Amino acid sequence: MDSEREPVRVVIVDDEQLVRMALRLVIDGEPDLTVVAEAADGDAAITVVDERRPDVVLMDVRMPGRDGLSTTRELLTRPAPPRVLMLTTFDSADLVLDALRAGALGFVLKDTPPPQILDAVRTVADGNPVLSPAATARVIAAATGPQSAHARSSSREAARKQLSALTERELETARAIADGLGNPEIAQRLRIGIATVKAHTGNLFAKLAVENRVQIALLVRDAEE
Repeated sequence: MDSEREPVRVVIVDDEQLVRMALRLVIDGEPDLTVVAEAADGDAAITVVDERRPDVVLMDVRMPGRDGLSTTRELLTRPAPPRVLMLTTFDSADLVLDALRAGALGFVLKDTPPPQILDAVRTVADGNPVLSPAATARVIAAATGPQSAHARSSSREAARKQLSALTERELETARAIADGLGNPEIAQRLRIGIATVKAHTGNLFAKLAVENRVQIALLVRDAEE
């Protein structure tokens, strides 16, 4: 990260004070990161995010009252919302997918080594998705494992309905995003300029009502199952 840039501003949301303290110590020890506020529940998180306007929110999933998923959805309705990195002890496939669909850009477990958590914060701050190895395994298992015919059909039809609003070029861009390609690679595949790729991606965000590329990839996956 460029040393001349302002430090990434982080808010920590967790109902356990010891967890917040430990994360603050780790994050504030880095010159390019700084904790600007803490919150013990979802309602408090919304207040401090509105006040402090952080770049990244480290969000616990399970909390008393408003949980992390609901809080994430609410935060992402704000203008210029923060990037959300889910941090939890739970790693079920459904939880990982729910977090990504809620708009989280990353998902790591609380027992992840501190250097990897710091790397995840930096990655998310740059607008790139990140999943811990355990979370990645859960997503793969969910994508390839058995599912009821009714549930699979419902997800597929809902996703296809959303994608039907896209132009052919926008759909090709969405599929390229689902393949994990960055803008330069998409431009090369579709033989268009990077500026055009960015325009198509912006249209995808608006038409699909999503906040990041992970959500686009999940929709494409659901539609093509």
